[in-house]
Amino acid sequence: MKKKKLLALFLLVQIILVNVLSFFPEFIENYYSNGLYPYLSGAWRVILGWISFSIGDIIYGIVIFMALRWLWQRRKTWRREYKHNIIRVLAGFSVVYFLFNFLWALNYHRVPLHKKMNIEKDYTQEELVAFTLKLIDKTNAMHGKLQKNDSLKVIGPYSVREIYDHTLNGYTNLATEFPDFTYKHESIKSSLISVPLSYMGFGGYLNPFTNEAQVNSELPKYNLPTTACHEMAHQLGYASESEANFIGYMASVRSNDLYFQYSAYSFALKYCMRNIAKLDEAKAKSLVPLIKKGVRENFKESEDFNKKYESFIEDIFEYVYDNYLKINQQKDGMEGYSKFTGLLINYYKTKQL
Repeated sequence: MKKKKLLALFLLVQIILVNVLSFFPEFIENYYSNGLYPYLSGAWRVILGWISFSIGDIIYGIVIFMALRWLWQRRKTWRREYKHNIIRVLAGFSVVYFLFNFLWALNYHRVPLHKKMNIEKDYTQEELVAFTLKLIDKTNAMHGKLQKNDSLKVIGPYSVREIYDHTLNGYTNLATEFPDFTYKHESIKSSLISVPLSYMGFGGYLNPFTNEAQVNSELPKYNLPTTACHEMAHQLGYASESEANFIGYMASVRSNDLYFQYSAYSFALKYCMRNIAKLDEAKAKSLVPLIKKGVRENFKESEDFNKKYESFIEDIFEYVYDNYLKINQQKDGMEGYSKFTGLLINYYKTKQL
């Protein structure tokens, strides 16, 4: 029992320590994100990457089962042994919290990507609209290369596994310009809980304990390339959702595969259109006719997918994840996903789209 009390006390020490470290992003960047973490993440991907199914999902299932089993077994002891039970719960959380931060989550406190790349992240409405017009032209052109009929959606020719295998090409090309985005030792897997993830509203997630990139394989296939690249960005230690979106887009658009490029451009266009609609709905509607019907059919495919799995479960998990992100220094919460448009707009001020 003494060990459990020490572990419970250690949880408080850890929380204080992590909060103190959050004030020193340069330290985290140099000694964790670019120091210890690449060895930890690389080792896990080497150990587990060759296994075709998700070990992390199985571990989660076992842990949840054991926790529920313990709660059931202790259900009659909470009145007379509540102190003992609380200490055991806190001791368990202490271990999980340590592994969570040690294996991955300290990356939440690293130097922001826009500072590392020396670009701004803010933009005006006029800049957003101008960039969106360029994206429309690019997405339309890419659609034309893949689908002869302007009114039909793009249908990818690859299996889900083949899509995962193609992701490395984009990261290899991206690393020639940005060595920080070098990716080695692939560990990308379809989540065993892809259907539940669909109901939760998630396209995938990174397992912080096994460093497996978990992808929701139920997603429309044109979404999968950029989604997989997004989760790989998390594996590289970029915890921010906006940064992972940006890197995922960059890796997809750098791919030699046209389907990956289409996935990237349509992904960015969708977010830009949403952001315009938040600022000026009439302006957003005026841009819709400029987008090829076939591209809009792909967007409709995503909308139909979301409607199919729409439920109160998604609202619950979005609320939980929104607060989880805010607790971990992501002040925009779920809105952070769309913030990557600022990185795109400012990056392309000096680059050709």
